[in-house]
Amino acid sequence: MKLSNSYAHLGESFFETILPEPVNDPKLFLWNGELAGELLISEQLELPPEELAEIFSGNKLLPGSEPIALAYAGHQFGHFVPQLGDGRAHLIGEIIDRSGERRDIQLKGSGQTAFSRSGDGRYALGPAIREYIMGEAMHALDIPTTRSLAVTTTGEAVYRETAQPGAVLTRIASSHLRVGTFEYFAARENRLALEQLCDFAIDRHYPELEEGGDERFLQLFDKVMQRQIDLVVEWLRVGFIHGVMNTDNTAISGETIDFGPCAMMGTYSPKTVFSSIDRDGRYAFGNQPAIAQWNMARFAETLLPLIDKNEKQAIETLGARVETFSSLFKQRYLQMMASKLGLSKLTSAEKALILALLDRLERKRLDYTTSFDRLTRSLSSQSVAQQLIDELADWYADWRLRLTSQEEDIKTIQSRMREANPVVIPRNYHMELVIRECLESGDSNAAASFLDVLKSPYQATSNTLQYQVVPEDADDGYQTFCGT
Repeated sequence: MKLSNSYAHLGESFFETILPEPVNDPKLFLWNGELAGELLISEQLELPPEELAEIFSGNKLLPGSEPIALAYAGHQFGHFVPQLGDGRAHLIGEIIDRSGERRDIQLKGSGQTAFSRSGDGRYALGPAIREYIMGEAMHALDIPTTRSLAVTTTGEAVYRETAQPGAVLTRIASSHLRVGTFEYFAARENRLALEQLCDFAIDRHYPELEEGGDERFLQLFDKVMQRQIDLVVEWLRVGFIHGVMNTDNTAISGETIDFGPCAMMGTYSPKTVFSSIDRDGRYAFGNQPAIAQWNMARFAETLLPLIDKNEKQAIETLGARVETFSSLFKQRYLQMMASKLGLSKLTSAEKALILALLDRLERKRLDYTTSFDRLTRSLSSQSVAQQLIDELADWYADWRLRLTSQEEDIKTIQSRMREANPVVIPRNYHMELVIRECLESGDSNAAASFLDVLKSPYQATSNTLQYQVVPEDADDGYQTFCGT
């Protein structure tokens, strides 16, 4: 097995070349066998857990590995920071997976770099478990996401508010290009580097644009914006709250990246926010579309020198593109919501029905996931239908009448709804219980059981019910943290 690193060919201004810092006593805590198979690692790297731990803790390098820490900037809660970068991560190389796609292999928590600032370069086991579980849950929910190959404990403590067991997480991504990567070079007025980044992104993610000539930069923006629209719509479909939608956490590939203070919405409210650092609700559930558009405006600013020598003309050209975000998003969002309700058309009547339901869910403080699961089941269960008649009254009757007018059989409608409505999600309450049990027991059994259920989010299994329980306090007072 030999790695490559195409990003390292861009030049030294894009990264720092630096080796991971060795750890004392690496042990494999979580291993993603399914993902290892997709990456052909299980076929090419037939090693016992002890040797895998050495590799995926950073203690031992694979052939061809050129560890680097990537440079990037970013707008954090609206404020621009000209230099951030991988302060505790090393991109150790790239691999071609079973489908022929190039994937990054990055170690997170692997030591200090030139971008660490005051950080210790390490990662705690609890947040590593959270990222592993959330990435796998999102993948199973059919949402574009980075994934985790492994969590390796280090045998060392990391100090946050208290001493915690340390870990290194192995993250797999289509790439680690971020909006903040472009901002880093735009702030330095490095036009050549921006053009290199665009061509790298096109080659990696949008090869159909390679024949676009000078138009390729504008086409790249369109592609990236569309993927952000699609991604956030999918987040809203399942109630996911990213928690820290800074531009350095916005991937050009359209994948969900950086699961620090993320959480899942229980009781429906657009104002739902759990991140302890988001005191003003900037990244609340219902604000995510507007923030995605704001992030795309920042991306557009970095491309201005490549679009037109006349800055005013470049601003007008890209500004017009950014302004289309809202209408494109609204249409895509309503189509998604129509699927959740089994609606095959999207006239003004269907739109009104969607908005009326969301209003009712919010006023009655109903659980988002449970409500749509019950609506799906009500098409084949009279008892569930009666419960919803009691809860939603005339709305439920209007909805069933609308479904009847579609001239489709109920099984077809229910199937469409089930594809959009999960039975089980990684609820905050269960996530915390699982992490606590893993830390207290020192083994990964609780995480493995949770992951086994989350692999089939659209169907109930014999073990699903215990993870569907909604906490009595409905997450009141619950907070998530960055895990730095």
